[in-house]
Amino acid sequence: MSRSPEDEVLHRTADGVSWITLNRPEAMNAVTRDQRERVIALLGEASADPAVRAVVLTATGKGFCAGADLRGALPAQSAPPAGAPVTGERDAGAPVAGARVAGDVARMIRLGAQRLITAVLDCEKPVIAAVNGTAAGIGAHLALACDLVIAAETARFIEVFVRRGLVPDGGGAYLLPRLVGPQKAKELMFFGDAVPAAEAERLGLVNKVVPDADLQAVAREWAERLAQGPTRALAMTKQLVNASLEVDRATALAAEATAQEINMGTADANEGVAGFVERRTPVYRGC
Repeated sequence: MSRSPEDEVLHRTADGVSWITLNRPEAMNAVTRDQRERVIALLGEASADPAVRAVVLTATGKGFCAGADLRGALPAQSAPPAGAPVTGERDAGAPVAGARVAGDVARMIRLGAQRLITAVLDCEKPVIAAVNGTAAGIGAHLALACDLVIAAETARFIEVFVRRGLVPDGGGAYLLPRLVGPQKAKELMFFGDAVPAAEAERLGLVNKVVPDADLQAVAREWAERLAQGPTRALAMTKQLVNASLEVDRATALAAEATAQEINMGTADANEGVAGFVERRTPVYRGC
């Protein structure tokens, strides 16, 4: 029996935190096109909703996300019926075979896996990945695109693409070298070995590893701390850090000064300064 996107991606908001939960445990949360589109939409809504001040991305069952759902992929030697148009955006990360027009695969990746990762990177609220199990392929990149990563002890990260004869997608070759350096990134991508949570923490892929039973509680604690913070300042800090490895020093410093100028006009900045002067804990409202 098929389920609706609302059933396959659970959503709730509590205490200023948007909880986005992949919910296809029987498939290790391999992400479908409908799930992808719902996650993208929810991240966009989180950016626009002043009541949302942090996001947690997690999953049910034993897998965080086992990659793209390949069940809809065409068989290796199949082709569409004669005269049928080749249009389709297919499930993100799924191999495309048979007759196709030049650019079809690139279009699929741009509109699929890359849009999902970009939605996380561009979300105006801090996003925490609470990785409850295996994160493979696009699932690993989905976690690594988040601002903070908390992993259960049994979680694993796998650059699985090489095992399928594929090139990494979903921004993997962009994200991974920035976290572990180019040589280690190549090792992980060339061999496709599973990286246990403890090793992922040592490499800098993960901020914190916790017992499986504590994952949700720790994610809630971190998210609620972020939700009580100066939301606009956090958003601009995220933008500055994400751009820092792509621009020269002069551009980075100019962006920093501009961000500070904009942020000083917010109520939270005024409250933060007032709290310091008055020797009290500031109360931020996210505006």
